[in-house]
Amino acid sequence: MKFQNDKQRHKILRVWVNKQGESCQNFHCLSGHKLSVFADGAAPIWSALHYSGPTRVFTLILMPGEVGEWHENPKPQWIIPLRGRWRVETMDGMGVEMGPGEISFGGDQGTKQHRGHRSWAVGEKPAELLLIQVQDPPPWNPCDESQ
Repeated sequence: MKFQNDKQRHKILRVWVNKQGESCQNFHCLSGHKLSVFADGAAPIWSALHYSGPTRVFTLILMPGEVGEWHENPKPQWIIPLRGRWRVETMDGMGVEMGPGEISFGGDQGTKQHRGHRSWAVGEKPAELLLIQVQDPPPWNPCDESQ
């Protein structure tokens, strides 16, 4: 049995490196949910394991008016805005603004001249971000934008 409403899959913004060594970004989907028991004693729930391995967790605060220098993500990492809004610009010229409820994956290690991306808080309030660094990136799964 598959998740009944595939349109409810959560999209994540994924930053990655193309064959020319430039950072890029596009949307990927967290999919593959199966009805199963997630915790002993609990009723079955739709769940999918997207990563297993060593992790490190950080919080960052981006201050309004401070535009970060071009840099690569230090490790493959999930980025989850907790408060405020932030913007990420990649080498291909694409810029995306995100806030609470949205997820980004930073996987731009190995860009030309280690340029990667730049990011900053949007608006008058700081952007507070939760970062979960992982050993390897998740599977490649671009969203079908026609859905």
